[in-house]
Amino acid sequence: MLDTEELLVFSRIVATQSLARAALELRLPRATVSRRLSGLEAKLGVRLLRRTTRSMALTDAGRELLRHAHAVVDAAIAAEASVRRREDDIRGDVRVSISRASATALANVLADFNVAHPAVRLLVHVSDRSVDLQRDDIDVAIRGSAKIAPGLVARRLTPARLVAAAAPSYLARNGTPTSLRDLKEHHCLLGLDERMKPRTHWPAGKRKVTVRGMVHSDDPHLLTQLCVRGLGIALLPDRLIDEHIRRGDLVIVLAEQLRVEGAIFLVYAERTLMPPQLRAFVDWIRARAPAVLRTRAESA
Repeated sequence: MLDTEELLVFSRIVATQSLARAALELRLPRATVSRRLSGLEAKLGVRLLRRTTRSMALTDAGRELLRHAHAVVDAAIAAEASVRRREDDIRGDVRVSISRASATALANVLADFNVAHPAVRLLVHVSDRSVDLQRDDIDVAIRGSAKIAPGLVARRLTPARLVAAAAPSYLARNGTPTSLRDLKEHHCLLGLDERMKPRTHWPAGKRKVTVRGMVHSDDPHLLTQLCVRGLGIALLPDRLIDEHIRRGDLVIVLAEQLRVEGAIFLVYAERTLMPPQLRAFVDWIRARAPAVLRTRAESA
């Protein structure tokens, strides 16, 4: 069955006679518009438009589809308008996936959203595993990776950094590593991969360094507490251990060799007809999350 968004894209391409102008009007990347047109033609098994570098013309099949597309798009717009509510009366569910570290930092942001939009029900899935938005029925994810599947949009919220840290008590017993080679003599607190297998390497610039440890967990909060207890060296988000560093509970080690730069992204499906409650949530997070996810060093 044809998708309403595919028909909307097709009708805007015809109306503007340009993939680029249609993309601008729909606020989509040009590549997405081109991909949706190709996908529509592949799904129907016919050519809808004859395109050259200078012109664009409808085929017979394209003219027939356009007639129906206008009717479907007009009906969708009318249906949306009939149920659209005022900004202060937005309602419905928003399914969110968020990492453990970000969930703690964003608790007040989520609470404020609930106060501002009491008719919106937030279903928040907290996990450090990467989710498949379509398969897992998730509307929006806040994650520390820009590797996303086609059809998804990633909006950068703030820089993120992983740093290696250890408790002073651990370093007093085992010494402070001064090079990556020294890590083979140290106990490390390590994560689990997406298949729940123990991680055995840490990123170090353009290469990886082999590390060993007797504790593995996919919960960075647990690893942080074990690190504070002096069980070993851990590679952790700097915003998660910022307070421990300030108090002296933890000390950063191998600052240059194991400093991993990244970012936190807001990820959601590309769609031209976004539900009002999802649009409200996306706009809320983009406006407020960067300030609370930023570390003190970045804020200074």
